[in-house]
Order: sequence, then structure tokens, then C-alpha cells
Amino acid sequence: MEGCRIESYTHRKFNIFVDADACPVKQEILDLADTYNVHVIFVASYAHVQHKIDAGEWKYVDMSREAVDLYIMNHVKEHDVVVTQDTGLASILVKQGVYTLSPRGKYFNKEDMDTILFFRYVSAKERRAGHHSKGPKPFSEEERQRFITNMDKLLSKLAGI
Repeated sequence: MEGCRIESYTHRKFNIFVDADACPVKQEILDLADTYNVHVIFVASYAHVQHKIDAGEWKYVDMSREAVDLYIMNHVKEHDVVVTQDTGLASILVKQGVYTLSPRGKYFNKEDMDTILFFRYVSAKERRAGHHSKGPKPFSEEERQRFITNMDKLLSKLAGI
């Protein structure tokens, strides 16, 4: 059934918000959203304006550090989906009943947030002390596939399919 599109789910019950400044899976999100007929809202700072916009709704915000996060927090509602790498933002959203997924395919959930935030705190403390790590590992094809698989499962569940 190549090219098959699910048409039975036409009422949009939720949106997908994307913290789009450094998101490596924008096209994958659009493809999956098209399959499930879900509205996608990309939120980015003015420093990351897209000149070639193929699909989705784009919202541009101030270049301040937390502007994208604040926009998402102020517009997201329970049962929406958010794609973000920001663990601080994720920690707030999961408590509000928002499904939150990283571009690397990791679900953020309430049970793990204390541990995730603790390691975020320790890493920030180390950086302030002058100890810098190598940073995140390069984004891999395996992580891209994990994201696609997990996002597809989530959207299927939310669509009731």
C-alpha cells in the first residue's frame, strides 16, 4: 500500500509543536503529520528564519534565550505533541499532559524527569567551573529512525488507529 494515506482521521484533536531552531527531523515530522492529518507548528527565533518553507505553520519569535520555549508553553494544550531537545521545557510540559519527544526519539516522561534534570544541573555546574565536555554526539541515522518509529507509534495512538 505504498503511498496510502489515512483519511479516516480528519478532525484535528491535537497539534504538533516543534522547537525548530536546531531540529534535525523537520521533514520527518511533516511526513508523519501528513499521514495522520495533524497540524504542525514550527516555532523558531528570527535568527533561524526559513526562506524555503514547504509545509507546516511557522511562528517566529524574539531571539532571546527562552522565547521559543515561552511561545510553546503559552500555546500548547494537554494532549498536544512537542518535539524538543530542551529538557527544561520538556520537564514543564510533561507535567501538563503534553506528549514530549526528543528529535533523537527519546520520550520524556514524568518518572524520568528528576534524573534528567539532575544531570542537566550537574553538567551546568561543571561548565561554570570550567570543565567542558565534548558536547552531544553527532546525530545518527539510527536516531532518525528511532524518532520516526516512536513518533509514528505516538501519532497512531493519539489518532486512535
